[in-house]
Amino acid sequence: MSQVKIYGVREHLIPIRNQLSDVVHACVVEALQFPENKRAHRFFYLENDDFFRPSTASERYVILEFLMMEGRSVETKKKLIQLLFERISKQLNLPVNDIEICILESPAHNWGFRGTTGDEIKLSYNINV
Repeated sequence: MSQVKIYGVREHLIPIRNQLSDVVHACVVEALQFPENKRAHRFFYLENDDFFRPSTASERYVILEFLMMEGRSVETKKKLIQLLFERISKQLNLPVNDIEICILESPAHNWGFRGTTGDEIKLSYNINV
């Protein structure tokens, strides 16, 4: 299981929302071996005055938070991060200084979906990649 929260300045994030979602999803499918039909993205639009950024970042700065069950290897998570930097910067013309990524993991028993807990559900994909 994985969900993505994407934060950015409203006026800069809305125009790239669909393409960014597509790029993020393609990276997740490749790196985490997710099924094509599993996409859970949420966009959080902030006003410029409400989004404090590092001095190295522009108003186009975005933060991507990945919430996922534990189980992926360090190499798999690093692959995801590298794919995201590479593809977002290339396909959306967004400098890597304007992209921040954080992966947050929790045990499967902390997740609840489809009427059960994550440690008891039978998934159609493997999280131990």
